[in-house]
Amino acid sequence: MTDCIFYGGKGGVGKTTCAAATALRLAADGRETLLVSTDPAHSLSDSLEADLGPEPRELEYAGETEARSDGTDTAGGSLWAVEIDAETQRDRYEKLARALAKDLRSAGIRLDDEEIERLFASGAPAGSDEIAALDLLVEYVDEGAWDVVVFDTAPTGHTLRLFDMPDVMGLALETVQSLRGQAKRIGDAARTAVLGPMSLMTGSGEDEEESLEAFRARLERARDLLTDPERTEFRVVLLPEGMAIAESERLVETLGEADVRVDRLVVNRVFEDPEDDCSRCRSRHERHTQRVAEIRETFSDREVVTLPEREGEVQGLESLAEIAARLPGSSLPS
Repeated sequence: MTDCIFYGGKGGVGKTTCAAATALRLAADGRETLLVSTDPAHSLSDSLEADLGPEPRELEYAGETEARSDGTDTAGGSLWAVEIDAETQRDRYEKLARALAKDLRSAGIRLDDEEIERLFASGAPAGSDEIAALDLLVEYVDEGAWDVVVFDTAPTGHTLRLFDMPDVMGLALETVQSLRGQAKRIGDAARTAVLGPMSLMTGSGEDEEESLEAFRARLERARDLLTDPERTEFRVVLLPEGMAIAESERLVETLGEADVRVDRLVVNRVFEDPEDDCSRCRSRHERHTQRVAEIRETFSDREVVTLPEREGEVQGLESLAEIAARLPGSSLPS
């Protein structure tokens, strides 16, 4: 059984760093781990200092044997990473649109390539990157090669659309199937009238129909995975700022309405060690301390983890390991 951990929140709060550090921590704890970026503006390669592509790649890290926090040693698991490229998935979805166009043509409705593309685009209003993420979520989980998959998701708006996609596409696919069925019946009748028994030799397009059904089934399975509290958790990353608190509160509420488990929040870039002779530093430290206290009060029923502000970008596995020590592994049942 593969677990899923999603990191989400506003853009620029450090989701990629948190996701990468968590994946590193899980791998060091002995779990076979896949780290996935679903953000169209990928930064995972930079964070890991690795050349990533649309296929999972195993990374070398100094974690074959790591010391646990309780002092015991454990053999590390493997660490893999991938950046989902929606373009590499486009063929799957174009095939569905072309299958529909084929049946429409058989009913006397002709569509050129440009019209097919517009038809497909209107059937996926939230964007092909979200569809690819959900489609590959099921593929990675069902493949069974990893114990846990950690998702570095896109900024809040993108993330909410991702979680809406199974319902949105379910309705769209119902409409497509109905339209295809009507077109197919008209086309079959027309072929029979013109060709008689020879029409049976032209084929029924069952492969395309099976593809459509399989695609819809994967989206429904994705919804089941996203809302399974035994297998999936969502972590919200935010900064110690007033507006971030309000936005995170809305995100947690929306995810709760969708039955998605949210157990913890990660407050990133907290200023922790002010210099005694720096009044500006002390003032900033007090402000961050107050914000963190406000976050803990607002989300009193959830765990709140803080990460310190660091100079420069967090890049490379060594830097990520320092962050990983502050982040929890998985609270999901093993």
